Amino acid sequence: MGRQSDDAEKSGGLDITYTMRLQRYLARAGVASRRGSEALMTAGRVRVNGQVVTELGSKVTPGVDVVTVDGRAYTLADDSAYVMLYKPSGYVTTMSDPQGRPCVASLVPTKRYPGLFPVGRLDADTTGLLLFTTNGDVANQMLHPSHHVWKHYVALVRGVPTRHQLQMLRDGVKMPDGVASPAKARLLSADDPAALPVLGEGLPYNHAVVSLSIHEGRKHQVKKMLRSIGHEVLRLHRDEFGPLALSGLMPGQWRPLTDAERAMIEGLASQGEAAPAPREASAARRGHGARAPREGRETHRG
Repeated sequence: MGRQSDDAEKSGGLDITYTMRLQRYLARAGVASRRGSEALMTAGRVRVNGQVVTELGSKVTPGVDVVTVDGRAYTLADDSAYVMLYKPSGYVTTMSDPQGRPCVASLVPTKRYPGLFPVGRLDADTTGLLLFTTNGDVANQMLHPSHHVWKHYVALVRGVPTRHQLQMLRDGVKMPDGVASPAKARLLSADDPAALPVLGEGLPYNHAVVSLSIHEGRKHQVKKMLRSIGHEVLRLHRDEFGPLALSGLMPGQWRPLTDAERAMIEGLASQGEAAPAPREASAARRGHGARAPREGRETHRG
């Protein structure tokens, strides 16, 4: 295994070989997140040039060393794949399910983009923006708690939260598993385009639509936060994830990210954090996914 610089360099138009940590290589190759790749290494499932490698500090030279996991070889693609899915209700966020439930893998182009995996999870009954990639580095950046990547949700709740209850969310509400970080919370009117995905046939009596932005990722967090202020979530939809906004898709459709979206996502790996998409942006930026795709934009039904 090589012992050169950790960064790629080019000189005179010729590629110079470089090394990187094995777990980063596995993440970049789409095998798993960096942390998941470390688990594969310590379990003895990773080989480099035929030799089992369990030491987490080990490095490899892309294009020179042969890296396999469970006997399957992995290489670094020239381009990482990024796919936005409008997840419909009733699908679990997993690439396979031993219980035979419908899973999101059936909705995205896994044959076109080998190694594609979801960045984070949405509950089976939650709809909206789900990002897929083959780039484990970017996935790690977007999910790591220290990077504070904001996510925006719209929730239909039973009852109407008071100003005091909304302030509890903004201050950091106490949940059964600890205190949540301060959130951005407000009520949406029934005619707000962002509220449409959770309204169905209209806003029922004594119900409300809550706009909630958080940068944590605990299990069922939005539902727990709203339950902690006394309001049960009946429908939940995510329309923003970091700099990405759900747009140009109907439920069950997917599309590749645009060049601008790719640039924002790939910038996370070098910057280490992502700002939330501004809630004051235009209606197109606050897309709820029900609009027809823009002309020329590639969209697909899973």
